[in-house]
Formats: sequence, structure tokens, C-alpha cells
Amino acid sequence: MRFHLKIRTMLLAPKLRFSSFPLHFHYTTKLRFSSSPLQFSPWSGLQSWRESPLNEDRFWGPNGPQPLLHSQHSSSHTDASNQPPLLEASGSSLAELGALVLSTSDPFTKSKLSHLAFSRWRNENLPIGLCQPPSRPARPPNPQLVSPKEIPVPKNSGLPLNAYMLHNLAHVELNAIDLAWDTVVRFSPFYEILGEEFFADFTHVADDESRHFVWCSQRLAEIGFNYGDMPAHNLLWRECEKSSDNVAARLAAIPLVQEARGLDAGPRLVQKMVGFGDHRSSSIVARIAEEEIAHVAVGVYWFNSICHKMNRAPCSTFKELLQEYNLELKEPFNYSARDEAGIPREWYDSSSTNKQELEENLNNSQQLSEASDAVYDRLACIISVESEHSNLNRPSE
Repeated sequence: MRFHLKIRTMLLAPKLRFSSFPLHFHYTTKLRFSSSPLQFSPWSGLQSWRESPLNEDRFWGPNGPQPLLHSQHSSSHTDASNQPPLLEASGSSLAELGALVLSTSDPFTKSKLSHLAFSRWRNENLPIGLCQPPSRPARPPNPQLVSPKEIPVPKNSGLPLNAYMLHNLAHVELNAIDLAWDTVVRFSPFYEILGEEFFADFTHVADDESRHFVWCSQRLAEIGFNYGDMPAHNLLWRECEKSSDNVAARLAAIPLVQEARGLDAGPRLVQKMVGFGDHRSSSIVARIAEEEIAHVAVGVYWFNSICHKMNRAPCSTFKELLQEYNLELKEPFNYSARDEAGIPREWYDSSSTNKQELEENLNNSQQLSEASDAVYDRLACIISVESEHSNLNRPSE
């Protein structure tokens, strides 16, 4: 009993706990809200993304991403002589491999370990396992981490605009590796409830992010700069820490707020790169923004799944979590990308109609009414049976 109480605590914040949480939480490929008029439609590419082969395109060639050739590999950052041996990402479970990634400070080794961990998970049928994540991921000496207000503006950064933007993006992608692995490791004790596919999805996300980081780092090196050449903020990890005891809040904070913000910023960043005259960098940014749709879609899918199992309305639950965890939504929104990823506009845009919330509340009222009717009918049946039994046992006059 104490185990399941702890699980309820981890899945939802104190204000959102419910005694109706099921003892077994099985993953299904389709979410059916049969008792509701609302139908959740996942991103159309979600299943093909899940089933896609291991992506080895970790080098940005003349015509886009391609596998890393030996000559490119030996001259890249990933073979720095001061790196520790990888030991083929040693570990006997997915959670152990994730903890190893989180405990690795060198960003290029972290990226490579992340890819090796995903490869082993795909190829060796490893168990999820259990492991305690570090309190915070290991970081290199540079970049210096400062508050967002202390990040220099482009003209004071010492970097040209394209390098400035690439550095910021590289920092986001490095943090994203850790955010995905922390989700895998931190919630590994609850794999029987969350289901194996939950961990498969976020391990896949971590692998994508590791590839994005090396693309940004490669391009930075091509124009004469390196990751760590300017200060960076720790805002993304602070958002992760706030949701360390709550998987629903983690999904709200990271995929549905932070990564969705990346969908909003992607096209603007591409245009700035084009305006600067750096078309190669703009192509990298555009590809990353395109691939981030899958990561937001994964968050939408699992947030809906958890709300469904908890018998909670996703829209109102998301808004409650925004308040509970002080999560901020920032305009302007990239509606087309958010729509493609499957985020209903009612979740984040106050100017949209409240139709979904009204329908959800109506459905909840209908469910309560149906439950009340069922209880009434059951009581009436019991009373009728007891009355008949009493009449049968009553002595005849």
C-alpha cells in the first residue's frame, strides 16, 4: 500500500492526487477516451519516429547530415585526447547507462555516451533497471553558468551573431540530453506503471539531442569558435529540478513548455541566420527545429496518457501545473508547429476559446451523474431484494 501511495505522489503534485490511481499502468499504442467526446490525436509521425532505425548521421556534410567517416571522426572534438575511456557505455541497465551520461562532464563524451547508451538499449534488449540520478548533471569548467540576466548581448559577447546563436543553441541541446536522461533515470522505479515505451521514447529523445549538439558544435568549430567561449545560463536545469518528484509536472515543464518554446523560436532563428548570410548554419537550425516536433509530441502523448489513467482532464490539469510550478508561457507562438506536435491551443493560448475545458467539465459532470445513477440503481436493487427477503421470512398471520 505504501508503495502505491508513493507512486501517486511521484505522478502528480499534492493538489492532484487521486485515490483512483490504477494498480497496473499498461502502455497502449492508442489512447481512447471512450467516455469523453474529446479524442486525442497524436502527431502523425509518432509511430514512424519510434520505429525508425538507429540514426548515425552525426556529421553535417556538404548536403546535410551524414554518418561520421573515420577521417572526420579522428579530427573531431569527440576524440579529444583528454577524454576518459568510454568502456562501451558500461552498465547492465538503461537506468545505469543514463546515470553514467548524467555523471559525465565533458560535453562531447556525454554526447557520444548518450548515443552508445541508446544503441545498447536498442540492440541488447537491456532492462530498464533502477538507479539513483546525480543531484545535478556534471558540467565542464566552461561555459561559466550565470543568471539569464548576466548573459551578454550579442554585441558584448565577443562572438559574431551566427556564432552567438549557435552557442546558445548548443547549450540548449546539451541540457536537453541531460533533461531526457534525468527523466529516464529519476522515474525508473515506476517503470511498471509508466510502461517500457515511456522510457524508450525519452531515451530516443536523448539520442536526437546528442546528435543536435554535435551538429552545433561542429559548425561552431568551422567558423572558429567552440562551445564554452561565452557564458551560459542554468535556467533549463532549474525547471527540471522543480519537477523532480512529479512526472506530470516534468512533462509539462520540459516537452510542453521548454521544448515547445523551441518550436516557437526555430523559424525566427533560421531567418536570423539567413539574414546574417550563414545559410549552412540556417540549414542546421531548420533541421533541428523540424526534429524537435517529435520531442514535443512525445510529451503531449504521455501527458494525455497519464491524465487519462488518473481520470483527469488534460487541459485543466496542464493549467493547474503551470500555476503550481510557476511555469511561464511566452508568446509569440508558432501555431502551425504546435498544432503538428499535437498541443491543443486551448492549453496555452488564452485568446483561444475555452471549448475544450467546457467539454471536459461537461464530460466530468456527466460521469458523476452516471456514477450517481448507477449507485442509486444499485441501492434500489438492494432495497428491493432485502424487502422481498423480509417478506419471505415474515410469519404468516
